[in-house]
Amino acid sequence: MAIPPLPIDPVLPELLAALAGRGVAVLQAPPGAGKTTRVPLALLDQPWLAGRKVIVLEPRRLAARAAARRMASMLGEAVGETVGYRVRLDTRVGPKTRIEVVTDGLFLRQLQDDPELSGVGAVLFDEFHERGIDSDLALALVQESRGALRDDLRLVAMSATLDGGPVAALLDAPIVTSEGRAFPVETRHLDAPAQGTRIEDAVAAAVRRALAEECGNVLVFLPGAGEIRRVQSLLEGAVPADVQLAPLYGDLPADAQDRAIGPTPPGTRKVVLATPIAETSLTIEGIRVVVDSGLMRVPRFDPRSGMTRLVTVKVSQASAEQRRGRAGRLEPGIGYRLWPEVTHRALAPFTPPEILDADLAPLALELAMWGVGDPGTLAWLDPPPAAAMAQARELLRELGALDAGNAITAHGRRMAGFGVHPRLAHMMLAGKDMGLGGLACQVAALLGERDIVRAQPGFRDADLRLRVELLRSLDEDGRMRAGRGLTVERAGAQQALRQSRQWMRQLKVRDGEGGIGSAGLLVALAYPDRIGQRRPGNSGPATQYRLSNGRGAFFPEPEPLSAEDWLAVADLDGAARESRIFLAAPVTLAELEETFAEHVRTETVVTWDSREQLVLARRRRMLFALILKDERLGNPPADAVAAALLQGVREMGLACLPWSDELRKWQARVSFLRRIEGEEWPDVADAALLDGLEAWLAPFMEGVSRRAHLERIDLSSALRGLLPWAMQKRLDAEAPTHVEVPSGSRVPIDYSGEEPVLAVRLQEMFGLAETPRVAGGRVPLLLHLLSPARRPVQVTRDLASFWANAYKAVKADLKGQYPKHYWPDDPMQAEPTARAKPRR
Repeated sequence: MAIPPLPIDPVLPELLAALAGRGVAVLQAPPGAGKTTRVPLALLDQPWLAGRKVIVLEPRRLAARAAARRMASMLGEAVGETVGYRVRLDTRVGPKTRIEVVTDGLFLRQLQDDPELSGVGAVLFDEFHERGIDSDLALALVQESRGALRDDLRLVAMSATLDGGPVAALLDAPIVTSEGRAFPVETRHLDAPAQGTRIEDAVAAAVRRALAEECGNVLVFLPGAGEIRRVQSLLEGAVPADVQLAPLYGDLPADAQDRAIGPTPPGTRKVVLATPIAETSLTIEGIRVVVDSGLMRVPRFDPRSGMTRLVTVKVSQASAEQRRGRAGRLEPGIGYRLWPEVTHRALAPFTPPEILDADLAPLALELAMWGVGDPGTLAWLDPPPAAAMAQARELLRELGALDAGNAITAHGRRMAGFGVHPRLAHMMLAGKDMGLGGLACQVAALLGERDIVRAQPGFRDADLRLRVELLRSLDEDGRMRAGRGLTVERAGAQQALRQSRQWMRQLKVRDGEGGIGSAGLLVALAYPDRIGQRRPGNSGPATQYRLSNGRGAFFPEPEPLSAEDWLAVADLDGAARESRIFLAAPVTLAELEETFAEHVRTETVVTWDSREQLVLARRRRMLFALILKDERLGNPPADAVAAALLQGVREMGLACLPWSDELRKWQARVSFLRRIEGEEWPDVADAALLDGLEAWLAPFMEGVSRRAHLERIDLSSALRGLLPWAMQKRLDAEAPTHVEVPSGSRVPIDYSGEEPVLAVRLQEMFGLAETPRVAGGRVPLLLHLLSPARRPVQVTRDLASFWANAYKAVKADLKGQYPKHYWPDDPMQAEPTARAKPRR
């Protein structure tokens, strides 16, 4: 059959020349240029291929099947002849197949089994701009394989929106660019949905407007299957009778996907309600109008909780442009965007790579299988974050996939062979060893898909056992053999049924092996960090659980599982410290203690109780962060009591200790000498004393276990013990507590400020020429000269200057206030007195 020309054709010679020469290339071509189907076919006759295969990597199963079917039809053949595909649970290849379209995850299995890629001449990474973690890893491993084993292996990275510069630099490859032949697309920015308006309502309104204003088929981009169903419900009966509504998402049956992709019957129009799957190389017949919600759903890994959750985010400018371009493949089109133009300019230029926010446990297992100890030895566009990588390896060690040196174990190799998250692989292998292999495969299949029970108003049941029971009641078409009054996601159920049976064959276990009552134990094996213990004294409708990772989880409203004391939680939102439980199964304490015996520990917990202000000592039996048994300990270790009490002192502050005025003055004197003479004197400020409680206070705390007992502490001995005997003597000599003044009085020195102060009545200083000094004569006292009523009249460090200059004015003022007191004209010759007048 004649193959019509495509925009990619003019640059094919340049691409082929690059591959014949350097063996690598980066191909940039807009949507609809034909790169996905034309390039693999163009490689078949190249001399360097020498009869070997071309592998085309596609991020999504739907796109892989569609690309293979399109190439096969261009050759006038059926899929499985020259062109075939491999996706999860569906393979169409034959002995003559030369081009295989493969999803990223399956290609990693092929690469791990055969690092040389024997019989493969070229690997093409299609839609590389999506930057999925599997494609990033596959590129890094293929690069290493080319360098070490296969320098003749050709490599092409193809993309519609990716900035090719960084990829070209990484691969040391030329960039081949096709300008394409897209028709112009008019962009119509609509107002953003008003606050409180559901996105589904806004999208449905935009679709009705597009159908009224324009002709042709409409492609609608929505973030997920739930939004698709709701928009479909809003449009049913609200659009003309000649308009077909066609959902399109990955879990739909193949026939439903074909209806969405294929042409419409004459005289009808079609509205395709699609997830971002339609951004890819997938060709949808007859699209002239695009309605873009501007949203997408992406996985986000929370390192604090160890959980991945799907979050809805705004699309990038690149994604929005690719979506809009779908309207201009066949003729001039229209793109409706549910956001204003000013918002568009604020969008991120590109979607961030998945590797920066993903759960890296699968990546860490693949690297260990490859023999990579340090990810930095591979060539990455964006290397995996070190913190997330460390957490992933910690999980793999806990699951037994890695040893203490992070090398893969035999158990880890068996886990990697499943091509599923390490948690689920570990659960299936452990389940087989426990005689629960069939049940484990069913649980893994259910957890690997979206919930097969569709949410309904008034229906709440998070019990995983219900899903297992439903799965066991399905026939091959995904229909229930025994009705339960529930709405089952047929496509998801079919997928789970096929997947579970494939794993059963792989494990060589029987269908139905293991009663559904053990589902909770299996979930606990997969998620040992999500074992839930019911918190006592729950008040209100919500039922709260403490998880084995230390976080909290809850059912917002009562449901059958709410009465269970122990749960294994398979799915929760992970959005906060207290997370909502979506899917769980009960497990018994006896099962947990037997299965996780090596993780059960007994510990003595001696802590300070801030509310009771005393030391509490308890013996606890623990499973991870959960308390299995808790009892009071009568005679706790003295050192543990002291440590807890010191923590209490830190919480309460030093003021809780039995300070006296004399001790505070001692503290001030030592601090003064430390300021003057340096660090040979200990730091006795409150902050330093709190930091060093173990050194100076702990030895004096015997028999003390509560705040009321702190009065028993000999605080004076504890503090003075900080100074050796010789320094204590120096303290008394250089920072004396008192000074004897000319009147014979012993006046105290105040060291609490920045400099020492002597507050003394002026008359007691008559006859003294020099200011008194401390610190071996180096520091003059700051004199606060007082009136007979002990009110300050002068502050000075130079007593001689005061007598010579300021005294006359001060004397005149004081003589007027205190006429009966002695105010001599010459203070240097006067007799000092502590009385009104000197004694005769």
